[in-house]
Amino acid sequence: MPTQYSLAALECAKARRSDLVRYQVSTAYWALTKPEVNVLILITTLAGFCLARPVKSYGFLLLGHTLVGVLLVGSGAGALNQFVERHFDSQMRRTARRPLASGRLASGAVLRFGVLLSCAGGMYLAIAVNALASLLSVLTLLMYLFLYTPLKRRTPLCTLVGAFPGAMPPLIGWVAASGRLSLEAAVLFMMLFLWQFPHFMAIAWMYRQDYERAGYLVLPPGKRRIRLMAWQSAPPALALIPVSLVPGLLGLASPVYTVGALLLGSYFCFCGVRLAVCKSNAAARRLLFASIVYLPFVFVLLMLNKH
Repeated sequence: MPTQYSLAALECAKARRSDLVRYQVSTAYWALTKPEVNVLILITTLAGFCLARPVKSYGFLLLGHTLVGVLLVGSGAGALNQFVERHFDSQMRRTARRPLASGRLASGAVLRFGVLLSCAGGMYLAIAVNALASLLSVLTLLMYLFLYTPLKRRTPLCTLVGAFPGAMPPLIGWVAASGRLSLEAAVLFMMLFLWQFPHFMAIAWMYRQDYERAGYLVLPPGKRRIRLMAWQSAPPALALIPVSLVPGLLGLASPVYTVGALLLGSYFCFCGVRLAVCKSNAAARRLLFASIVYLPFVFVLLMLNKH
């Protein structure tokens, strides 16, 4: 006969297992939202918002609503992307451990989760911020899911197409703060647009065998692969340098930003050229690291040194 002590121990063990399962499920849903991507999205959205308004009239409540709405839409996009690509993710070492690809979550649950977050984010922005910010966020979501995602299996031009929705966060932030688009917002858009090519080429080159095994055409076959990688690594990084200096010329930022952007951009460009010349995984990793450092630093620098 089990003793009272053994029954209590059994109940404690069951409770621990139940807590562990809940923790694992929560962790899986958290991973679905691609939090590392959302951090960059929120930083660039924040930059667009802050640069569109004088410091004394930021409207922190409006800023909070904007970031919440963008986070919901971005998280929904991450979940829906993993739903669409679930069969291909399981064929790649880089993505095989994602919650849906690894079987930790059911596809129906992921679809419902992604749709719920996306719809909630779009409606939240429309109600709490403004209709234009909501429209841009929904447009970003649709372009990402229905243009960029399927094109990855059809043409290397997917990077060009995907750079458009990828560069939208600062526009959304600007529109949320000001209610309109402007030349200054277009400069922020162009900075993020150009940044994406070297960033993604670093990833594509490091995992080119993974992408090829899963049937993705982010890089063309044969020698064209090297040419495309070189053209999308070095020239965009070089073009990013003068574009990143435009905020200083437009009076948006102080000379401190201009010097910082020049230094960061020069190092980013150096890493892009190095990958184009060396064509090695080590150079790709260095470029990826440089891209991850460059984006938040240059946008935070811009916010801290705005006029």
